[in-house]
Amino acid sequence: MKAKDFKGVIPPMMTAFTAEGEIYEKGTREIVDFIVPHVQGLYPCGTYGSGPMMSISERKKAAEIIIDQTNGRVPVIVHVGTADTRNTVDLARHAESIGAKAVGTITPYYNNYSEDAIFIHFQRLIQAVKIPVFLYNNPKTSGNPVSTNLLVRLAKEGLGGVKDSSFDIINYYHSQIALQGFPELNLIIGTEAILVAAFDAGARAAVTGLGNVYPELIRKLYDAYLAGDRKKAMQIQKDVLEVRQITKFGPTVPTCHSILKMRGVDAGYPRLPFTPIPPEVEKRVKEALQKKGLL
Repeated sequence: MKAKDFKGVIPPMMTAFTAEGEIYEKGTREIVDFIVPHVQGLYPCGTYGSGPMMSISERKKAAEIIIDQTNGRVPVIVHVGTADTRNTVDLARHAESIGAKAVGTITPYYNNYSEDAIFIHFQRLIQAVKIPVFLYNNPKTSGNPVSTNLLVRLAKEGLGGVKDSSFDIINYYHSQIALQGFPELNLIIGTEAILVAAFDAGARAAVTGLGNVYPELIRKLYDAYLAGDRKKAMQIQKDVLEVRQITKFGPTVPTCHSILKMRGVDAGYPRLPFTPIPPEVEKRVKEALQKKGLL
């Protein structure tokens, strides 16, 4: 599968944990089955999937469970980003071996690195696997922003795509302009917040966190956009932004665990240091969703 073949709604799938912090296989499989009927792909083990909060062996186990449960229904891009190159390459090779159609990785985090160091990191990763590699640009989380110059250098090395989570439509346009000489590179938007604007700019896919809890709502937005129904698409985009704000009543990942439970999905628990949202916050979330007719 080529990088350009990834399109549509691709949620950054959450991972279910037990109260003791172990991977909750039953819950993780249930989340897969809840999401997959409405989407065109999955992007597990990233921010929403708590990948950086797991050990290397746990991340491999989570990827194995998700790919097995998905069973080819949609392609899976496994997030393999770590703080170092060796472990990132190890996770990428494992993901390829179990059937992932691509891998994605944030820039190495914790330390600040030069552009040349980040270039070498991605160069080694691109050389290590035969499936497409997506660069996950999230400067707020990684502390290492990606310049358009670096994107062009990596595109020349065979980078498959970019997941742009800068939340900046201007940055998206700048990246698109810089990469116009690489038509096979897939520039994905990493949020539902500016989905319509990004698709107007040429995006073909969106990695959308809200797709974990309301995948059907994001699918309606995507379908309305494809149908050319501008009025409907803009109304749904506004609805999406309102629902997105509800998921921010508490820390996003624990709030989404709670919403999934409200929707009848056994999503387990978030992993410490995340804790379940307090009862008063859960009540506020539930009432807001009921008011929107979503529960």
